[in-house]
Amino acid sequence: MSAAVSSRTALNVSRETQEKLQILEQELRRWQVIKNLVGPATLDQIWDRHIVDSLQLLELAPDAKTWVDLGSGAGFPGLVVAIVGQERGLKVQLVESNSRKCSFLRHVARLTGSAVTVHAARLETIVPTLVGQVDVVSARALASLTQLLEWTEPMLKAGTTGLFPKGRDAESELTEARKRWTFEADVLPSRTDSDARIIRITSIESHS
Repeated sequence: MSAAVSSRTALNVSRETQEKLQILEQELRRWQVIKNLVGPATLDQIWDRHIVDSLQLLELAPDAKTWVDLGSGAGFPGLVVAIVGQERGLKVQLVESNSRKCSFLRHVARLTGSAVTVHAARLETIVPTLVGQVDVVSARALASLTQLLEWTEPMLKAGTTGLFPKGRDAESELTEARKRWTFEADVLPSRTDSDARIIRITSIESHS
């Protein structure tokens, strides 16, 4: 059994939701030929590298009703979160400045019937409008933790939880970020990469 098949069968989702995730996979492969939405080397690992990796974030915020994903790219994690969270009524906003990626996000959201709003804009213009409006903010492979906190500080101060997947440099990024802020952070293991971590931030205060 291939790794991809194993990952699919291991997902704790309904058959309908799994079919929607398969639509995401199929459309990504189809669009990738022309649009180059993800790193070509990751295409053979879509389920582990992208879908399961994204899904684990949703499991860290089981009570979230509203979610915003910054720099959504080809929909990881935001579109996966929206597809799987649809059964519990989760509403997701995706922020992406690249127009071709926005077209892809809207296309797959339409095919899967996902409750998604796509913002074709720079996140600096969208984040201020969402302060106090969302339960979770996520960003994957977008920027350093210090930069992410600079962008999302107003949201985190208003009670939003931050979920930020990081690689093997997670601890050093935390150390650097703590030079500017005091915050509560859980450093959680990644299910898909033993070297990776997920940083969950639940409060923040800037140093005076």
